[in-house]
Amino acid sequence: MNKFLERLNSGEILVADGATGSNLQKMGLKPGKPPEDLIIDDPDTILKLASSFAEAGSDIILTCTFGGTRMRMKDSKYQGRTPEVNMRAAEIARKAASLRNGGMVAGSMGPVGALIKPYGPLEAQEVKATFAEQAKALADGGVDLLLIETMFSFEETTAAFEGAKSVTDLPIVVSFSYDRGTRSMMGVKPKDVMKRYSEMGATLVGANCGSTLDNMELVVKEYAATVPNFPLWVKPNAGVPHMDIETEQGVYDMGPEDMAKFSKRYVELGAKVVGGCCGNTPEHIAAIVKAVKNGSA
Repeated sequence: MNKFLERLNSGEILVADGATGSNLQKMGLKPGKPPEDLIIDDPDTILKLASSFAEAGSDIILTCTFGGTRMRMKDSKYQGRTPEVNMRAAEIARKAASLRNGGMVAGSMGPVGALIKPYGPLEAQEVKATFAEQAKALADGGVDLLLIETMFSFEETTAAFEGAKSVTDLPIVVSFSYDRGTRSMMGVKPKDVMKRYSEMGATLVGANCGSTLDNMELVVKEYAATVPNFPLWVKPNAGVPHMDIETEQGVYDMGPEDMAKFSKRYVELGAKVVGGCCGNTPEHIAAIVKAVKNGSA
């Protein structure tokens, strides 16, 4: 049986990792440079960050492939090597996850960077194909599950889901970003996300990124009320960032204890996987582990 499904079905609360982008910037990633380029140019930095999350107690390490579709990699010098980039990212994440007994890898699949017709220029079929290519490469690289994350529209999410389903039987998590309180950028509501993707066969439905920890709690409550006892994935930002003028980086005000406190609430409401998105460091993850694992980790 799939390792992720096995642990999920055992009733265990699992902890995912923290932020990729905001931490890589602290480690020297220049603004505007695709993080995916580092997979080829500087894999040791990716491995170092992923390993720090595994050492903090993360059960699930995400691949550094948020922008790893061929469409999104138009700004990368490695667009022509898209499958290789995804496979290598999976290998790096697997190496980090192996530091933790039973550690697992989630293949991260983020938005392609443009909208599907009628809202934008893209055809649904070409979006489905680009996600299928990414999903296959991640599966070939040995991930335990696929994570379609930071989504905001039904059109793109469904194309991603169908694309992934067409090439692999891996468990799929669908995670939306609600940056307008309890609405996505395109006005999508949590209850409609839950209805659609639980029926389509998602293993978990969830939310990541977004705005405040309080808003995330409202999203989780709406999910839980729509389909009771459906397993949820919850990975919020460490609050809403403000810009540090000197470093030109976002500063997140929610500390490790804040994340720990809210993660516990999300678990009480039905979250089976908790972690942190932008602004979450290994220290944040260690605090979450301590809070939700009852000191057993």
